[in-house]
Amino acid sequence: MANTTFSGPILAGGIKYTTGTTVGTNMKNTGHVLMSQTEKIDQTSTSTTTSMIIPANSQLVSADLYVSVIWSTTTTAGLGYVGDATAFTAATDIAGGTLGIIKITAGANKARVDAWADVGSTDRRILLTNGSTGNGEGWLTVTYIQNVNVG
Repeated sequence: MANTTFSGPILAGGIKYTTGTTVGTNMKNTGHVLMSQTEKIDQTSTSTTTSMIIPANSQLVSADLYVSVIWSTTTTAGLGYVGDATAFTAATDIAGGTLGIIKITAGANKARVDAWADVGSTDRRILLTNGSTGNGEGWLTVTYIQNVNVG
């Protein structure tokens, strides 16, 4: 299947600006398109620098670890970016020792919630930090809204 590349961000909707008060006629109805990136991940190193680059000012919507072989030894991991390994989760928040699809969240931490809401003014290269080396395998999927710039 062929792929098409856009520089983005991609907006969908027929009315870009609000110029009045009539829904469907002159009130903005555009929205940002969700984007996602997926990469095969393993536990052969204590940190995995992915090839996933999240564009500046993007908002993380979800992150999931699809564990096909459970993490061994230390069974937890954390999610961040190069330069801040715990920007998106604590170092031990991801349960890699559980087979299945693991939902990744910021937890009850204001700085991490803020980092999910807006990754900052520069592109971010995703980093998965493992508690130890081992036999774990899976896929990491990060879903985001490109350059929504809510920060």
